[in-house]
Amino acid sequence: MAAANPRLVFCYVSGAGTDSSARGRTMWARVKGETENALLALPFKGAYMFRPGYIQPMKGVRSSTRWYQAVYDIAGPLYPLLRRLAPGAVTNTATLGRALVRVAAESYPARVLEGRDINAAGDAA
Repeated sequence: MAAANPRLVFCYVSGAGTDSSARGRTMWARVKGETENALLALPFKGAYMFRPGYIQPMKGVRSSTRWYQAVYDIAGPLYPLLRRLAPGAVTNTATLGRALVRVAAESYPARVLEGRDINAAGDAA
């Protein structure tokens, strides 16, 4: 993709806890870190790594995995409080979507967006 059109902006949704050193003890965090590093090295106009923590589904979206849905059902009513108490740890699907579109269209000062960055970009859109 980068070779075909270097004007592209690539947004990758990774996850909180990703290990960009690729040397940590947790395999999933190392693999995601290696992926982020590889994407950042490509000649895209921009490459942004999104690292959300907990993502609350919005607008009636339901998980097909029962225990995920059970967690969402419990956390849903608490989401506004969680967002206030831990704004860097939680977001929702609408905010994440707006952040992805805004960053792809307008750029962002950081190439790796943690939870607070995601909420700031999504809330400003």
